[in-house]
Amino acid sequence: MESSKLPALPPSDTMQDSQHLEKPPHSSTPSPDPRVDTNENAEVDSAPHTARADGSDKSRPDAKPVPPLDTSTRGWIAVVGGFACLFVSFGWITCIGIFQAYYSSNQLRNYSASTIGWIPSVESFFLFLGVPIFGGLFDRLGPTLLLIIGTALHVGGLLGLANSTTYVQIFFTQSVLSAIGTGAIFVAGTTATGTWFRDRRGLALGLVSAGSALGAVIGTAVIPVLFDRIGFPWTMRAVALTYFVFMIVAIPCTTRRPHPTGGPPPLSVANIIPVSRLRDGTVFVFALACFFYFLGVFIPYNYLVVEALDSGLDSQLANNLLVVLSATSTVGRVVPGWLGDRYGRFNTTIGFQIFTIVMVLGVWLGAPWRAGLIAFAALYGFGSGTFVSMVPTLAAQVCPDMGKLGSYLGAIYLIIAPSVLITQPIGGILASSAGYKWLKVYCALTMVVGTTGFVITRAMYIGGIRKMYTWAKV
Repeated sequence: MESSKLPALPPSDTMQDSQHLEKPPHSSTPSPDPRVDTNENAEVDSAPHTARADGSDKSRPDAKPVPPLDTSTRGWIAVVGGFACLFVSFGWITCIGIFQAYYSSNQLRNYSASTIGWIPSVESFFLFLGVPIFGGLFDRLGPTLLLIIGTALHVGGLLGLANSTTYVQIFFTQSVLSAIGTGAIFVAGTTATGTWFRDRRGLALGLVSAGSALGAVIGTAVIPVLFDRIGFPWTMRAVALTYFVFMIVAIPCTTRRPHPTGGPPPLSVANIIPVSRLRDGTVFVFALACFFYFLGVFIPYNYLVVEALDSGLDSQLANNLLVVLSATSTVGRVVPGWLGDRYGRFNTTIGFQIFTIVMVLGVWLGAPWRAGLIAFAALYGFGSGTFVSMVPTLAAQVCPDMGKLGSYLGAIYLIIAPSVLITQPIGGILASSAGYKWLKVYCALTMVVGTTGFVITRAMYIGGIRKMYTWAKV
């Protein structure tokens, strides 16, 4: 870079632009990172002069005109589709806390809490495990086919759950069949939206992630009421029908921005099981940080209601805690995305992670009375919503090639998946043997380790560990 102030980068998503904006240069003598604002007047480095205003490259014969980043109408329509996708996928997964209590007193009342706990744990695991597989398929096939497959599996699994009465039947339909479908829907909705945005990616994916929070709010508020009024089978059929309608909207709306240089990458085992993407040090450390943070962040979602019931609250008030938590999470998934676009996505995420840890230690652990639980649910929902919405955004930021975003996102979730499988059983053991106090300490400690990993990832992203305390808009 010969000058600190060069012409502004035109809207482009060629491979050169992606390398320029999405990954720091690797050289023995680090140069200023064009993606990072080290002062208020920092400007983005210019792109090669062969780029057209439409984002194509006239020097490449296979280049095609593509819609602009951040401002395309098709991109904002994809946000609507992604919102619907997250409503029926991650929104459903966030509701699983109500099933733990329901199964314990109904169909599976003869099973232990830890045995029942494997149902939501494996359900979350298959959602995250599906991201690596469907992420690679997304890069090759796009979102439409994945959404059709995901809809068939998710809706079909819920219809099967409506007729399930035994542990094996419930486990297969809810934790395997439906969960794999949610994985396909989740990948298609988030990844497709991310391809349409760069400077406003945090806001766009925050709006998409708000769909999961709204789905959780409605699910946790309505499903328990329907259990009492129309019974379990018809409640599951009503949920399946609702999700089917949402997917009818999502499938045509959710599109991927065309590849500027032609066709998608070839389909291969390496793309479907993208372990090789973890060779990038920044991506690997980011994935490990997410692993540890996920060990703790969903503990309150799963055990806040159980703790409230054990402390003497009636079931309606206890379920309302989860509704409050999910409602404030809606705001927490949109506002931080907007702040991240303005002040840096890593900066914003780390700040809210620290806030969330303080809430666990200062409010949940220190104030176990009824008012304290309500306050914690409201504050924690807002803080934890940031992490859920920013993971795909940060994954896109550290991804060195946006044409392979699906496989990079899959590699990150390949590391995350085991954490959601083991956290519920670990929480159950701690709650039953050591008490809720040590469950809360475990929750906070795992998030501290995860936040430390985010700080290290941020430093690596801007040039190395020595820049850990360097302020930059990143």
